[in-house]
Amino acid sequence: MKIVFANRYFYPDQSATSRMVSGLAIALARRGFEVTAIASRTLHDHSNVTLPAEEMVAGLKVERLWATRFGRSNIFGRIIDYITFHISAFVWCLLNLRSGDVCVVCTDPPLLSVTTALPIRWRRARMINWVMDLFPEVAMELGVLPNKSVSGSISRAMRDWSMRKSAMIVCPTAAMASYLSDRGLSDVSVMHHWSDGEEIYPVAPAANGLRTLWGLQDKFVIGYSGNFGRAHDFSTLLEAAVLLKDHDEIQFLLIGGGQQRDHVEEIVRNRELKNVVFKPLQPAENIAESLSAADAHIVSLIPRLEHCIVPSKFYGVLAAGRPTLFIGDRDGEVARVVASADCGAAVEIGEGGKLADLIVDMKNAPERRMQMGQNARRVLDTMYSRENAVSAWSEVMLRFKQQTVLTTESSAYGPAE
Repeated sequence: MKIVFANRYFYPDQSATSRMVSGLAIALARRGFEVTAIASRTLHDHSNVTLPAEEMVAGLKVERLWATRFGRSNIFGRIIDYITFHISAFVWCLLNLRSGDVCVVCTDPPLLSVTTALPIRWRRARMINWVMDLFPEVAMELGVLPNKSVSGSISRAMRDWSMRKSAMIVCPTAAMASYLSDRGLSDVSVMHHWSDGEEIYPVAPAANGLRTLWGLQDKFVIGYSGNFGRAHDFSTLLEAAVLLKDHDEIQFLLIGGGQQRDHVEEIVRNRELKNVVFKPLQPAENIAESLSAADAHIVSLIPRLEHCIVPSKFYGVLAAGRPTLFIGDRDGEVARVVASADCGAAVEIGEGGKLADLIVDMKNAPERRMQMGQNARRVLDTMYSRENAVSAWSEVMLRFKQQTVLTTESSAYGPAE
């Protein structure tokens, strides 16, 4: 039995989905499974980079498919990038899958499970629909697609059809699983996202080279690290930054890129916020120092997207042993973990004053802040570790493998006379 992971980005890409898929695929290969990954030949934030068409990465084969590379800045170009990757994935599955193989289809690009469902079925392979972002619901909630549009309704119906053709549906939160179950989909399993505690770990401020390089040693640093996407709120963070602009000892460190970064930078310039600094997303070898450069981290999610998305950056913050300041639904997934594990605090969107007060309180209570950081790392090690996730996925794959063996033996011997 071969395991195939299908996602538009794969290692060395450092986007959230790539890190999740790559980490799991490599771990399963190390446990002895035959693993292949299919992806595009570009990086999510560098469309001009061309990766090898085929290579071995940590014991697994990566086959990078042809697709256009207009990039993320132009919506029509992005759609063409999506379509061409869909076509390449369809052809690859049709030509390369074997009976009994398991194809783990992710949600980048959107509706990839729809494209691959038929060739997977024709080749008598099995599909695991690994839902990280729920499309078209995300687009509808963000106003990209009208809620009652024909295209949205058709997309959702096709997505549901592909899920019914899956051997298993996997999603990261109970809210998403409940939503899908309410839509009449069965066999929906919750398998939480995670972070690699060996790759990301707490680095003390005095030993943090990036913190020194960026001139942050004498500052209390509030970090944001990851995608500046439409699903995340920045207005509350910026309001807190305005309220704290005269606190010279407090610095906001915003790391990453995405659709909203230019807008956020423009606001910072217009408001002359000297307490906000921007840095690019750091390479994998620097990620522990990058996440540990902050004393606490902002994580945000627009409340109406709670059933559609989970902010993967949260797990990296836990791994770095830093408190989380969550902006969003206080009854949401991240807010509940933060409250139950006592590893941070939560505010609602628009509560910039409350966020500013929490930042000052956290700065003035170093022992309390350190305890929250220790609690964060503990919840990572006990609930959201890579080891737990890989073991759970390994059990799933072993079950599929056993089914393959039983099916093969039944076919070989035929019915008893």
